[in-house]
Amino acid sequence: MLKSYLITFFISMVPIIELRGAIPYGTLVCDPAVPLLKAYIIAIIGNMLPVPVIFFFARKTLEWGADKKFIGGFFTFCINKGHKGGEKLKEKAGFGLYFALLLFVGIPLPGTGAWTGTLAASFLDMEFKKSIVAVMAGVLLAGIIIGTLSGLGVNVLK
Repeated sequence: MLKSYLITFFISMVPIIELRGAIPYGTLVCDPAVPLLKAYIIAIIGNMLPVPVIFFFARKTLEWGADKKFIGGFFTFCINKGHKGGEKLKEKAGFGLYFALLLFVGIPLPGTGAWTGTLAASFLDMEFKKSIVAVMAGVLLAGIIIGTLSGLGVNVLK
């Protein structure tokens, strides 16, 4: 069972996949399956663990590596993704930028998770504490949506 928990935890830390893949994988694919509530909690912890590091260091690292020979293309892609996410947040910020960040992270669509949302918040120079609260609320919302689908037996991994 520990192996299933660890797999769920580490999948939730992977960019783009995050808890959107970890919860269904843990509850529907792992053998033995992780109980839904435990998968939800494990995936949230795993998904939120890298967020402060992303906020403070990812932007600087990406900007540093953008002009490097072997990693420059990938780093430039990540920078562009962060800027694009930031611009989408600004456009949808009618109720406030932090609420838009919450929705951006919370609606479980590809590329809209905690990693991208935190990177966008960093690029937009948003306040750290408010950004973390908005990202956490978004992760909780996405987890509820994905957990509900997984609980109903819907395999969102297909």
